[in-house]
Amino acid sequence: MTVNNCSDLDEAVYWFCLKSQPKREHIAAAHLRQLDGVEVFCPRLRFQRPTVRGLKWFHEAMFPGYLFARFDFLQLKEVRYSSGVSAVLQFGGCYATLDDDTIESLRSRTDAQQVALVESRIKEGDVVEIVEGALQGLEAVVTEVLPGSERVKILLNFLGREIHAETQTPRLLPPRKHPMAA
Repeated sequence: MTVNNCSDLDEAVYWFCLKSQPKREHIAAAHLRQLDGVEVFCPRLRFQRPTVRGLKWFHEAMFPGYLFARFDFLQLKEVRYSSGVSAVLQFGGCYATLDDDTIESLRSRTDAQQVALVESRIKEGDVVEIVEGALQGLEAVVTEVLPGSERVKILLNFLGREIHAETQTPRLLPPRKHPMAA
């Protein structure tokens, strides 16, 4: 991210970081896309989370509260006061800009809808953390994924002994790999 002197930005097209209203990044992006000459990049994450009704898909902003827009500096007021936009990111009164390579690097990790899939399925060999029950806080290795009912067999070291156990996957915290990781 570069902080440019405000006088350097006249009559130039840059990528700016915009602050949105909380949980309204996608709404701000939709309004900005209606403006002529404004290109919007609002990356989102798609992931599964256990609920009382089983696993459900969720979407959240990759950068909560922020999105990116490429526009001519002369359109600043129009963009700044667009619905859902709270502010254009500034440092010391000067606007922060991003280069095209940074945005392209982010885009390469998302699909055409600007969504990155976060894989959170537990697989054989994964090191997981137990998050519920008497063994909460212990790490274990998944030895077998059982068909059907979201259950797995695990191997853990408890009081110096290796123990094989069977548990439900919602009781385990899977290894997390963020889509931005190389």
